[in-house]
Amino acid sequence: MRIAVPAEVQEGEKRVALVPEVVPSLAKAGHSIEVQSGAGLRAGFTDEAYSAAGATVVGDAGAVYRGAEMVLKVQRPERTELGGSELDLLPDGSMLIGLLNPGGDPSFFSDLARRDITACSMELVPRTTRAQMMDALSSQSTVAGYKAVLLAANALQKFFPMLMTAAGTVRPAKVLVIGAGVAGLQAIATARRIGAVVEAFDTRPVVKEQVKSLGATFVELDVGSDDAQDAGGYARELKEEHIRREMELIHEHALLADVIITTALVPGRRAPLLVSAETVAAMKPGSVIVDLAGEQGGNCELTVPGQHIERHGVTIIAPLNISSELSFHASQMYSRNIAALVTHLAPNGQLELNLDDDITSAVCVTAAGTVRNESVVNRIKESAS
Repeated sequence: MRIAVPAEVQEGEKRVALVPEVVPSLAKAGHSIEVQSGAGLRAGFTDEAYSAAGATVVGDAGAVYRGAEMVLKVQRPERTELGGSELDLLPDGSMLIGLLNPGGDPSFFSDLARRDITACSMELVPRTTRAQMMDALSSQSTVAGYKAVLLAANALQKFFPMLMTAAGTVRPAKVLVIGAGVAGLQAIATARRIGAVVEAFDTRPVVKEQVKSLGATFVELDVGSDDAQDAGGYARELKEEHIRREMELIHEHALLADVIITTALVPGRRAPLLVSAETVAAMKPGSVIVDLAGEQGGNCELTVPGQHIERHGVTIIAPLNISSELSFHASQMYSRNIAALVTHLAPNGQLELNLDDDITSAVCVTAAGTVRNESVVNRIKESAS
């Protein structure tokens, strides 16, 4: 297949969908790869590196999209700086793979289906052993959890580790991590690595041993495991009473924390509010909150997505697209994920779209001129009514 890798046009996006190291394996499988000139520069990958790996570097977006059978992207196609639309450049009947935000505007997928474009969303990769190498949400969450701790350490006016100095002992910072998914566990590991004392809270008791294995204390709330997570291992939206009890418990521990890192997300929903304005007001002056749920509204009541603010003497940071800030390794990890999916879908250089396969069925939002993802279909119906 002719695989196209365009440069990302979203403001602030530094990642690239494919890095030079994975080009040879795709070429060996029978694919030809064309990369838009400069597509990898912001992540540290030069045109020369792509050429040396066996890809063809082309001059502009029009050239890279023209005749493409499969287009690999990081972000959902959007309008370009010249006023045109990436979506208009996609050839009819082609395949699009990327982080397509299936919870976003459903009309995007209607447009793709009308043009017989097969769309595979990397967010929908199932969390199974077979699909582990394709799990882009986990790889990018790893980046986010690590970077969140660095942002907190930079904003905090204290050392993270305990220091024994001639001027006396400096006590370690106390970090509270809310949510022990992939991002939370990486935040715990990073905070511990640089010397903080860490507590972690999660509604899912199954993660307790993982938290403890990283040297953190697990903060428990008595919520049944069936209520706390779905069949895929993701956090489930809890009842109002459970949320209230969570907030009370978090409030108690927040009073002692120097840093809070929030990572609690429910797929397809607004992020749960877990840190109230009252809690922020009661925290120690100079404390820091890094809210990784900002793109879905935030876990903190005072969060302003995309901004770095101060309220009641507490710094609240809500970065957007934080994984892009470590664009080299984020691109490398994402590229391995997407290459694994490409190999699954087209193992011998030709597309073999088996919708009875659990991985293919899960990621494929549109195929054969129809929108097949149930959640997206329902939202299309809601918007039309």
